Order: sequence, then C-alpha cells, then structure tokens
Amino acid sequence: MPVLLETDLPNLYYRGKVRDTYEMDSDQFLLIATDRVSAFDVVLPGGIPDKGIVLNQLSAFWFERTSHIVPNHLIEVVNDVNWLNNTYGEKVCSGYYSYPPYVARRSMIVRRAQRIDVECVVRGYISGSAWAEYQKSGAVCGVALPNGLKESGQLPQPIFTPTTKAETGHDEAITTEQMKDLIGEALTREIVEKSLAIYEHAAQYALSQGIMVADTKLEFGMVGDKLILIDELLTPDSSRFWDAETYSPGKPQPSFDKQPLRDWLSNSGWNKEPPAPELPEEVIEDTAQRYREAYRRLTGKEL
Repeated sequence: MPVLLETDLPNLYYRGKVRDTYEMDSDQFLLIATDRVSAFDVVLPGGIPDKGIVLNQLSAFWFERTSHIVPNHLIEVVNDVNWLNNTYGEKVCSGYYSYPPYVARRSMIVRRAQRIDVECVVRGYISGSAWAEYQKSGAVCGVALPNGLKESGQLPQPIFTPTTKAETGHDEAITTEQMKDLIGEALTREIVEKSLAIYEHAAQYALSQGIMVADTKLEFGMVGDKLILIDELLTPDSSRFWDAETYSPGKPQPSFDKQPLRDWLSNSGWNKEPPAPELPEEVIEDTAQRYREAYRRLTGKEL
C-alpha cells in the first residue's frame, strides 16, 4: 500500500502532525490517521508505510477494551469505504461524494467533543524526560520518588504526570495542582483516576502479550458534562512499548515505536529545525516493522 501523506476531502476541520480531521455533521468527525511521522516536533518529509493503519486499528482495539472504564469518542471504524459512502456520502456536501479507497482501515467516525487542553501522561517506569528530571531533582512533575531508582526501572506505583497541550512547539510539564488551576479540582480528580485505571488495565493485558507499557499519553474531552477519551489510545506514537523478554533496567530500552528514526536523526547532524532530512530506506522499513510488530503482539492479529 502506498504511503499516505496528504488527504484531500471536503470539510477539513483540523490537520495535525499525523491525523486529519473532517467534519461529517454538527456532531461527528471523520478522523484519518496518515502515514506522516514527526520527530522532535518536526514532521518529516516522508512517511512510514502502514503507520496510520496501525495507529487507527490499535486505537480502536484499546477503545473497545477500556470502554468499561471510561467512554470514548469512537462511533465506527471505517474498514469498508463502500459502507462509508453509503452511510455518509450524501451528508458531506450538496451532491453525492465518493470517499477514496485510502480512507479504509485508517479512519474512524468519532463524536465531536470539547478537548481538554492537558496531555495526561501515566508512567509505570522511569525513562526519557522523566529519568532526566529525576536525576536532577528526585521528582517528576512535582511527584517525589524514592532514591536509588534505575533508568527504565519500575516505579513503586504508576504516577500521573500531566503536560500542557501545545499547538506548536513543545508541551510543558505541569503539576497536578497546576492542572487543577487550569480545569478545576473535580475534573482533575476524575481524569487522574481514569488515566491510572486505563494504564493499569492496559499494562496488565500487554504484559500477557510480551509487551511492557512503560508510559502512555491520553487525551480527554467533554460531551456535555460527560468525560470521554479522544484522539488515539495506547499506540506506539502515544506510548513507550518495551519487549518483556529483553527488558534490562539500568539503561535505555529498545521500543516498538519510531526509535530507529529518532536515533538516526540524532546521529545525522540535523539541528532539529525544519526542514528535516530524508530518512534512509532501511530506517523507514525498520520503523515500519516495529509498528506492525506492536500491533501483532497486542491484538494477536496480522495487520
């Protein structure tokens, strides 16, 4: 299947780094996961084959598995473009519109929600930016941690470490108290509770499939007065997945994500400002295989 970088449909609502969102009507969106890939907050010139399909199908898998914990925005996964055309084609514009084949498998119909502008990060292991912060202060986002933790080591219990939701540039870490100031105490308490419950449920299941969920990022929105999950859920883009068989604390761990391309870019001499360099074919394929393997292990199905 060709790499999908751009979409061109009626009623574009928002174009993100990876996903394109189209208005279907006043209550529903068509959310398309492209094969675009970003690193260091820059969208790269090429894509990763099948990446969008993995993100879409894996999100749908997790939305179904966690719906007993908190509702989500998923209405229908678009696996059949004929179904989409028959159901929604005439609603898009005054004349009949036929959706292109690329929409299948990489898109879903979702509820419109008012996004809560906080990234909700849950960490079960200490790695990445959290490890760097812990080495300096002994805490992460205001959460004090025990002395003597190892890089990539398991935390005594999962912690909630929110960040701001930046439209451009880097998200900024905040404390839970600062989150309360932004969105209120009651809503913060509900989000923290649901985020931790989702992480613990997912981490337990993933471990049974040989994958450790080191950390994950969730997004929430409101439909009326109801809190729901939105965007993506427990994908290689939003989570740090490690191989349980090769796990060895005390150092960085290989991840089922875009780590190969991040490593190559870091060693390329690129200054991490646009434009980004083209990736070598072997890096693209290595990254694509990691996404496919994460999907296979977690769902038990081939892509």
